[in-house]
Amino acid sequence: MSDRGYRRPRPLSPLREHLRDTFWFAPTMGFVSVFVLWLVASEVDDEIVAFLRREKAYDELETLISFAQDAKTIVTQISSAMMTFIGVVFSISLVAVQMASGQLTPRVVRIFVRSRISKATLTVFLATFLFSLLVLASYESETDPRRVVSVPLLQSLLTLVLVGLSLLLFVVYVSSTLRLMQVGPVVDRIARDSFRVLGRMPRGPGGSEGLGARTGQVMYEGRAGVLRDVNTARLVRVARRQGVVLRLIPRIGDFVVPGTPMFAVHGGAVPPRHRLRSAVSVSVERTLHQDLAFGLRQLTDIALRALSTSVNDPTTAVQCLDRTVQFLAVVVRLPLGTVHHRDRAGQVRLVQEGPEWEDLVDLAFEEIRWCVAGSPQVSRRLLAGLDDLLLLAPEERKQPLVRHRALLVEAVERSVPVAADREFALLPDRQGIG
Repeated sequence: MSDRGYRRPRPLSPLREHLRDTFWFAPTMGFVSVFVLWLVASEVDDEIVAFLRREKAYDELETLISFAQDAKTIVTQISSAMMTFIGVVFSISLVAVQMASGQLTPRVVRIFVRSRISKATLTVFLATFLFSLLVLASYESETDPRRVVSVPLLQSLLTLVLVGLSLLLFVVYVSSTLRLMQVGPVVDRIARDSFRVLGRMPRGPGGSEGLGARTGQVMYEGRAGVLRDVNTARLVRVARRQGVVLRLIPRIGDFVVPGTPMFAVHGGAVPPRHRLRSAVSVSVERTLHQDLAFGLRQLTDIALRALSTSVNDPTTAVQCLDRTVQFLAVVVRLPLGTVHHRDRAGQVRLVQEGPEWEDLVDLAFEEIRWCVAGSPQVSRRLLAGLDDLLLLAPEERKQPLVRHRALLVEAVERSVPVAADREFALLPDRQGIG
């Protein structure tokens, strides 16, 4: 297989993704930015007052003082009400997220955490509160235009601008949170995130030829958890300096424990272990950054919960199957499995195992197929999806699809005793039942 489509990994990609999975980074940057904004606005206000005093424009200065005193009342109300407003808004949001995670899957919480509008709203709310406090500290008790040193005119105007921006973001944020409680937008978001992962994935030749003799092994040291992602750019750089080829033994998404093999080294001495450790990220849960199968895992979880006897919502399962078939239709002709990461000279430096086509098909259909015997809507949609994929799949990738189709037909025939019902349940239909 050729290297067509290979993408060299970006060095800062893991850091950027890790920061997106946090909820503290954006507010922290907001605090720093608003403090700098306040310093700049304070300097401008001081310069305005100094200019008017030099020009002896005391009437204009007295007008500014009067306006600032009127604005002080508004700023005081803003500072006292903003934290209460923030608490109420995000308490309601947490309830909405809890309901969505209970109805769909707990994995949807990561959509809320990674949401840019959620972080922007919280950042602007907190920035408005902090800025209003800083502005209040800038007001002077002196009202004589000949003695006053600073009049927070620009600061007061910026506070009003931040309040207006907060109200605008509040409307957008409520709309975004309500969409999180709907099945369609959630599965669409999961599908779009999966396609982004697919677009970032390097696609190179498979196999293990040309790696050279295995000369060493690096054990994992650290806390147990899920292999979240690896800094492939750093690993390629370390392997190039050492003149070796590294092979990542666990796959992204695997649970690793201390003392188990993490890297196999081919063709030379083992690189410094601290450099390898810093390039591996282990966390408590999976993420979509480099995990191609995690999107399918989420769609399958939502479908399984919808098909449980406590929920009994086959239409939601059909919506998940729609996106599952869409994703598999895109990857059906793409190279999967082992990926060779190369340095700038084109030399293989890192070998990474990925999911094969059969792995993705099993993940997408195996568990759902076990639950569809009593749901003709889902069995019909599943058959239609398998038939569509069989039309798109090259000959070497049809076997898993044929196997799942045969097992589905067998399961329905075994569990549905009436011939007419069996015939109805085994009729392919892209809508399930209309």
